[in-house]
Amino acid sequence: MSSLLSPSTLVIDVRSPAEFASGHLEGATNLPLDRLAGLCAQALPDRQADIVVYCAAGGRSAMACRMLGELGYRRVRDGGALSVLALGCGRPLRRV
Repeated sequence: MSSLLSPSTLVIDVRSPAEFASGHLEGATNLPLDRLAGLCAQALPDRQADIVVYCAAGGRSAMACRMLGELGYRRVRDGGALSVLALGCGRPLRRV
């Protein structure tokens, strides 16, 4: 899992702001799934960027990957559940 997160990888948390505040992967940006399409052009201007998306259990991250792919992002990977991704990559969790 650590190979998913190189230093240049953009890490996107698609959970709600309250979920994000309760704990998120260090360095992640919160772009809630219900607002992702409207926010991604400004927050993710490089459609060739290396992106990993995660959520609480993996359902929303899978939907976000499909959505970003349809919007022209070509290097998007599903990180699945926050807990699994955090254990696999060694990045600490942060709380707001």
